[in-house]
Amino acid sequence: MNHPARYWHALEDGRIQCDLCPRYCKLHADQRGACFVRMREGDAMVLTTYGRSSGFCIDPIEKKPLNHFYPGSSVFSFGTAGCNLACKFCQNWDISKSRDMDRLMDAASPQEIASTAARWGCRSVAFTYNDPVIFAEYAIDTALACHAAGLQTVAVTAGYITESARAEFYAPIDAANVDLKGFTDDFYVQLCGAHLQPVLDTLVWLVHETDVWVEITTLLIPGKNDSDAELAAMSSWIARELGTAVPLHFTAFHPDFKLTDIAATPADTLRRARRIAQQAGLQHVYTGNVHDREGGTTCCTGCGAPLIVRDWYEILDYRLTPDGKCPTCGTALAGRFGAFTAPFGSRRIPVDIHRQ
Repeated sequence: MNHPARYWHALEDGRIQCDLCPRYCKLHADQRGACFVRMREGDAMVLTTYGRSSGFCIDPIEKKPLNHFYPGSSVFSFGTAGCNLACKFCQNWDISKSRDMDRLMDAASPQEIASTAARWGCRSVAFTYNDPVIFAEYAIDTALACHAAGLQTVAVTAGYITESARAEFYAPIDAANVDLKGFTDDFYVQLCGAHLQPVLDTLVWLVHETDVWVEITTLLIPGKNDSDAELAAMSSWIARELGTAVPLHFTAFHPDFKLTDIAATPADTLRRARRIAQQAGLQHVYTGNVHDREGGTTCCTGCGAPLIVRDWYEILDYRLTPDGKCPTCGTALAGRFGAFTAPFGSRRIPVDIHRQ
């Protein structure tokens, strides 16, 4: 069943305009936006994927990736279908680019999602796999239900949202991993069908105007966004505009969707990017999708001691105090932390929400 949508207004020429993302799609009768899931129905806009998911899984929080948000905890993850970007390298294209609504077989209300996550002992619920901005009404209602159940909420997003919509969307969100796909507008236009500046605006607003914990991920694509100059410019911008404590994750591309003619990202590229970011002053830079213990370890910014040692999504050693401080020198680590027992590990558990 279609759900009434927010973030739109009528135009004088008879069309209606979506005000959720910077595409500002203008729709005639029965037309869908670029995301495919927001549609004009009569004289209003509806969300066609409310209450319908492409699947539910329990993941380690490190897989989002979030390394400074309750490390070692489990997160209940789900997404829907569609996307408001058009990335030629999409690693989840079968979900985000799907126009087959029949694949959304896992119907669930916000309250069902929250109660299921709580029963499984998850600390948080993540809106992921495709961008939650396009199912904002569903994400917001689910986030509110999660808070009522004592759960944290996570948005894994490209940050492509309008200034008018972002305050309501992020109000019930506790942590966000924002995908900064590159650092040139040409990259965004040619490979993502979007623009860079709205993403930068979202990042600055999130860090300086909200209490949302923010980490950034950049998928490095050989020859496209991995030059020393671009990495240095991006890292310097993060340090200057967001602060040196914001964690940055460099992850490896693999050939997929419409970009199958480029080889997978070598591990050395990720390590090179990490060095460049550290030279720009960033304190917490990580490598992802590779076995790299050094690139996965969180160190104290005071004394340099290793505080959380990781290999991929596995936590091998954890030395933080419950209030997130170094046990050696007492320096507080940027992030959100709590009591730590046994880590969830790297496993992924598919969940049938109606068979508990």
